[in-house]
Amino acid sequence: MFHFKAFRAIDEPERCQKFVQGHSDVLKQYGVTKVTSSNNDWVNNPFVYVVTVENEETSEVVSGLRIHIAHPDFPLPMEQAVSQVDHNIFQLVKDYSKEGTGEVSGLWNSKSISGYGIGAVLLIRAGIAIATQLKLGSLLALVAEYTLKPSLQKGFEIETGVGNSGTFFYPKLDLVATSIVMKDPEKLPLADASERERIFELREKVQYKKIEEGPKGKFEVDYDLLIENINWRDDV
Repeated sequence: MFHFKAFRAIDEPERCQKFVQGHSDVLKQYGVTKVTSSNNDWVNNPFVYVVTVENEETSEVVSGLRIHIAHPDFPLPMEQAVSQVDHNIFQLVKDYSKEGTGEVSGLWNSKSISGYGIGAVLLIRAGIAIATQLKLGSLLALVAEYTLKPSLQKGFEIETGVGNSGTFFYPKLDLVATSIVMKDPEKLPLADASERERIFELREKVQYKKIEEGPKGKFEVDYDLLIENINWRDDV
């Protein structure tokens, strides 16, 4: 069984360290040694929320993502990355920040669970689902080619206001990344009907167990997406 857990980063230092180690190991496997989304300063950032996936048999964190809420004192990972080639990213984030915006960042998946559909499917759904708890008016992301399609299916669209119509070579010159935005994470008007239904289910039930099915068959998931500390605006 896989356990999905949502929390504010500074409230769960041990889970954060498991996330850091797992993410680092995956990046090394793909030959990536330096990437802004893998900077570990986020563990002390009060505007970062995390979803981890734990294999309950081994207690190992095997997948995860973060939502960085935009704040002047804590630049988003994509601001640091995209600004290397396009400074328009700063104004773009500032504009979205007026209603509260967050970046879905640091999505990774252990090779040990490759093929289950956990990272690119279930985890992205969970990240979108918690956005309403955080009362975010939009979500941003910088995604790899393999996560672009599932992200668009869930209601994101390409943000063409930066880069080459939204695309960049990042984090290496042979890898293409695309900037995307979800302008209405509450109603999800651009999401496929099936994806919208699944995200609404996660949002409404928050804590429950479900049998999921992926390319490798069926498996049980224990969702715990209720965030204890959601009042990030108190720290603004």
